[in-house]
Amino acid sequence: MGLLQDKVALITGGSRGIGEAIVRRFVEEGARVAFTYRSSSKRAEEIVAELGADKVTAYQSDAASYASSEALIKDVMNDMGKIDVLVNNAGITKDTLLMRMSEDQWDAVINTNLKSVFNLTKNIMRPMMKARGGSIINISSVVGVMGNPGQANYVASKAGVIGFTKTVAKEVGSRGIRCNAIAPGFIETDMTDELDEKTKEAYLGNIPMKRLGRGDEVANACVFLASDLSSYVSGQTINVCGAMCC
Repeated sequence: MGLLQDKVALITGGSRGIGEAIVRRFVEEGARVAFTYRSSSKRAEEIVAELGADKVTAYQSDAASYASSEALIKDVMNDMGKIDVLVNNAGITKDTLLMRMSEDQWDAVINTNLKSVFNLTKNIMRPMMKARGGSIINISSVVGVMGNPGQANYVASKAGVIGFTKTVAKEVGSRGIRCNAIAPGFIETDMTDELDEKTKEAYLGNIPMKRLGRGDEVANACVFLASDLSSYVSGQTINVCGAMCC
């Protein structure tokens, strides 16, 4: 325990699913955590109350908005003094076959899943460069590596995250800043809870470990990348998928 002691982490989309699991694990490892939510204020308040306002602070922010992201970084820096770790986790899905996909469905997913990563990473650059260090962790997906029918917008956004990650790692490595991606497979979340049994069985048939992953298993990989244990790891994509993508 204590792998993230004295570190300050900012996690987008931290009020539910994988994001919430990351918030909880980071607190367990000693980090002070700022996390964002867009609309679920009640859930965000519950998380802060449970984990403690001295350890966790919630910020309402739209990661898809550059102006909102710029203001968020300034607010967290003012409130906490520094940001050692950024986890770009905010994401949505609007699944349908490409021939039925609207421009709005495409734009919404690209803006929330990919543009948001640009927004936050761009605005964290100056503070991390001034500190000559930091870890940026971008949450992608195995479908960004493999492709998946009915998710052209989501797959494009997550594949873009991987390419963006590699480029940022090369641009800022000399400043002591690391940038990596995590590509989760099918993880138990409120979204997967809504799937019917037939769909779940089809997913399990493609997973060699024959089970869905847990949010804390993704969070554990984040802890590694956020900690000094990964001090020479940058530009990489870690698949957390039960051997689904290998």
